[in-house]
Amino acid sequence: MNNHATVNEILVRLFANILDIEEKCLKVGEFSDLSISEMHVIENIGYSDERTMSDTAKTLKVTSGTLTTAVDNLIKKGYVERRRSAEDRRVVKIRLTEKGKAAFKSHEDFHKDLVTSALQQLNSHEEEVLIKVLSDIDVFFNEKYNFV
Repeated sequence: MNNHATVNEILVRLFANILDIEEKCLKVGEFSDLSISEMHVIENIGYSDERTMSDTAKTLKVTSGTLTTAVDNLIKKGYVERRRSAEDRRVVKIRLTEKGKAAFKSHEDFHKDLVTSALQQLNSHEEEVLIKVLSDIDVFFNEKYNFV
């Protein structure tokens, strides 16, 4: 197998495995009523106290209609609150409820555990090489696909 095929196979498998692990952990955990996409909306909102719907949709690379549907479901489930801005009634702001903050923290802990588990297999030099390679790949994808 050539290097291109090997890298492709590894990346595809890693992405699929991480999503699969996330999904399995969600289904058995305290927040089993959430889908992966809902958890990613919660994750995006959780990095700030309050966000606008338009900024959140832009960051998640979804339409405002898609985000509205997701937020409606998250409101029904008790994870998110929505309100209109007092300064500009056209602006809709969203934030996590206490339940949403707990889900966000749980997801953050999941990612920390995932990284810790992966890194404990490596020595410090291997960690540095991995970080350099992943950073280079990240920069490449951002430049090639205009993610910046």
